[in-house]
Amino acid sequence: MGKFITLEGPEGSGKTTVAKMLLDALRKQGFSVFATREPGGTDIAEQIRHIILDPRNTAMDARAEALLYAASRRQHMVEKILPALARGENVLCDRFIDSSLAYQGHGRGLGIDEVLQLNLFAIEGHLPDVTIFFDVSPEVGLKRIDAHKGREVNRLDLERLDFHHTVREGYMEVIRRYPHRFIVVDANQPLEHVFHDALTQLVERLK
Repeated sequence: MGKFITLEGPEGSGKTTVAKMLLDALRKQGFSVFATREPGGTDIAEQIRHIILDPRNTAMDARAEALLYAASRRQHMVEKILPALARGENVLCDRFIDSSLAYQGHGRGLGIDEVLQLNLFAIEGHLPDVTIFFDVSPEVGLKRIDAHKGREVNRLDLERLDFHHTVREGYMEVIRRYPHRFIVVDANQPLEHVFHDALTQLVERLK
């Protein structure tokens, strides 16, 4: 079995950019890596992604949002993640269950434990082996999004600043619960420093 590696962070943390850099670097070092993302990763899951992130869907209920993420995650897991791990590939996934715990569990106020139970049903207990958390202040993250004109603007980007602070608090709580699998990287640093810190610590775990 390969290792299941997930990347997490608030909006504007740079994790998606670093994910591409990590993929190239790990492959150059001889690691077999399969890259994917959430929500999405498969045709059905991508269709659900469009519904979740569409800026027009501001009326979406918080529980409906959590259920859609879990449904997308289930389809992604059975179609892509588990088969890749079974082939012996390391899976590098941009977002996974911890996003739901932070955004819907804590950010939306549904409760981390309640959202955890919903998602454990969806993934049948297949938690990540390693999670890299790119920690950035909401002010810095949202400023980066505003400056990046080519980036997809999704429904979560439109939330108020206090929501993003609450999401970060949620991530901190999740890290306190699962300290053994988290690598925390200061994402307020320049991109190259963030990449170097993430790669160094991840390779150490993989070895």
